[in-house]
Amino acid sequence: MGQNIGILAIQGSIIEHEKILQKLHVDYSLVRSKEQLQNLTHIIIPGGESTTMTKLLKDFDMWDVLNEKISVPSGKNKKLKVFGTCAGAILLSKFGMDIKVERNGYGAQLDSFSADLVSKQFPNLKGIFIRAPRFTSHGSDVKVLVTHDNEPVLLEQENMLASSFHPELAHETRIHEWFLK
Repeated sequence: MGQNIGILAIQGSIIEHEKILQKLHVDYSLVRSKEQLQNLTHIIIPGGESTTMTKLLKDFDMWDVLNEKISVPSGKNKKLKVFGTCAGAILLSKFGMDIKVERNGYGAQLDSFSADLVSKQFPNLKGIFIRAPRFTSHGSDVKVLVTHDNEPVLLEQENMLASSFHPELAHETRIHEWFLK
């Protein structure tokens, strides 16, 4: 079975993720309803405003479906692979990823910054942090893939990948490639 990739397109940095997937020559769909969640193998939850995204997911009856697809394999299908950036990472903490998140942990909008990051998997990686969440703790089965000032900023657990920074804004493709592998 091939990949069926979606970008949650109800709020946030949707276009930037589209541009990365286009650069990778990957087919994808924009997901705006619970019906569109049904046949996905992968979904990207973009940065945006986590409270608004949560409200919209619940208003559109998508919250429970998404939560179930992320956490429980259905029938012959594997768990939905999910990549959450910034607000998407905050949502992953609510969808069962074993992480604790501090919203706006790196400061307000005015405190936004770009930084060099440390990673064995992704050398010479730059990160853009905009009202970014800080990962304050994580479970022992959560892998730290990238750090900034010795703090985790990209975490992976089973089918979930959470980033406190925005690789899509830095035109960085390697993390999306890792997610799709």
